[in-house]
Amino acid sequence: MDKKNVVPDIRSYNAKLQGLAAEKKLKEAVVLLEEVRNKGVKPDVFSFNALIKAFVNEGNLEEAKRWYSEITNSGYDPDKKTFTTLLPFLCERGDVNTAFEVCKEIFTGQCLVDTALLQIVVDSLVKESKMAEANNIVQLGKTNRYCRYKLKLPSD
Repeated sequence: MDKKNVVPDIRSYNAKLQGLAAEKKLKEAVVLLEEVRNKGVKPDVFSFNALIKAFVNEGNLEEAKRWYSEITNSGYDPDKKTFTTLLPFLCERGDVNTAFEVCKEIFTGQCLVDTALLQIVVDSLVKESKMAEANNIVQLGKTNRYCRYKLKLPSD
């Protein structure tokens, strides 16, 4: 692109990020993201989602959470893909406290997600004997004005 005097934008970089992530070249992907920032191009939610997915696929919980926090630190809101990638992984790894907090962000951010995704979190909270948190998510689903979710506690 440089040879043709075409200035790459974030979409160009995102394609490369996704490719590096798919090839499990995570260090290179992180370096690329830093290069993008150094060139004055602002990463977007798709950039961060690529890294979250890559670290989820690698089983690296801490890095996945780190890149999740980078979304809001960069002035963006997580999207459906972010939540669909991260929430099941958090529950699978037993980090139900973070899953609970992320679920609350879904409701405050008015993001539409599948009911089944939220139900995974409710079920995981119940499994970890966190009934108050599970009930909180069920109630948020019932009273949410943006989208009502029919969630159930496993004993229902």
